[in-house]
Amino acid sequence: MADMPAIRLKRGEGRSFKAGGPWIYDNEIGEIVGQPADGDVIRIEDYNGYPLGVGFLNRASTITVRALSRKADTVIDEAFLEMRVRAAWQYRKDTVDTSSCRIIFGEADFLPGLVVDKFSDVLVVESLALGIDRMKSTILKLLVDILAEDGIAIRGIYERSDAKVRLKEGMERVKGFLSEPFDPVVEIVENGVRYQVDVAEGQKTGFFLDQKYNRLAIQPLAKGGRVLDCFTHTGAFALNAAKGGAREVLGVDASQLGVDQATRNAELNGMSDRVRFECHDVFELLPELERKGEKFDLVILDPPAFTKSRASVKKAVTGYREINLRGIKLVKNGGYLATCSCSHFMTPELLAKTIGEAARDAHRRLRQVEYRTQAADHPVLWGADQSLYLKFYIFQVMDEQ
Repeated sequence: MADMPAIRLKRGEGRSFKAGGPWIYDNEIGEIVGQPADGDVIRIEDYNGYPLGVGFLNRASTITVRALSRKADTVIDEAFLEMRVRAAWQYRKDTVDTSSCRIIFGEADFLPGLVVDKFSDVLVVESLALGIDRMKSTILKLLVDILAEDGIAIRGIYERSDAKVRLKEGMERVKGFLSEPFDPVVEIVENGVRYQVDVAEGQKTGFFLDQKYNRLAIQPLAKGGRVLDCFTHTGAFALNAAKGGAREVLGVDASQLGVDQATRNAELNGMSDRVRFECHDVFELLPELERKGEKFDLVILDPPAFTKSRASVKKAVTGYREINLRGIKLVKNGGYLATCSCSHFMTPELLAKTIGEAARDAHRRLRQVEYRTQAADHPVLWGADQSLYLKFYIFQVMDEQ
């Protein structure tokens, strides 16, 4: 291992890495020892040559090194990758319903830059880092074989490596079949609700699995009530509300494509009599509903990430405050609000403060029912702050008393 190329940190740098973080940034590196190519596995050393682990290098990225192991003598071969994939699958079997789940969650599964979602008998892969991209086919073959040991036959694999972030790695955006072509519209069942997931054209990998148990948590609160689901996407929260016994559900989204898909999902579940979906800008619709004097027993706010960088956090706070203010005003006295943020940069503290300000501006009191995060198949790795991104609150909303 001594002849392996290495990066050496500057003196006093690498603090977040040493505290358990998975990344080393370009400005933390003092020198590169040897002549590694981008994408190669290299040893990670402190400024004095002390070994800290191994990872892969990419000078094209601000995140120049992504750690694969904290043990400097680790050999990154097929046996190593099999150990990582087996551990990831075993963890899912221990913690979640695996009929559809995220099997590999990048850094939190110690396979940085790689996401693999399982939708019934189809795998969808997203590769966001150069080093892991080279190992992708080996990892997928291992995963298919490991699932087969449990009697799970994978019908096909689709790649959704079309996120803009790949450009920051010096990589092209790609999507398409990694197996024999198959019908990319896959039917799944989650929390007793059926969905058609379009793995080729849906957002990200086709369906947001991270909210699985948060959707389940709103079912009992919807019973017999009137429900408003904002930013409904493919209708998942709305359909869970109907599953919980809501008498009337309105789901709204700015995407007509999403609304059409959500409408089909309602039909698939025989819920069209109680659930309807409409295409609206939520920021325009909520004040209009307020002017009309509309009230709901449960309001659900599941907006897209209003910020994807530190620079735009201030603007995002304004968006979250506005949407929560409007949502709170539409909840009946004693009704419920489910509200969340999927942005890593909107910290739990900042989100709580923003929701609190919205409640004060609306002159309503909030009683917290639950605070939740992403489903367990999207594990939060302590020390790797970016692995915690989803914050989900359920409140009872009351008039001042």
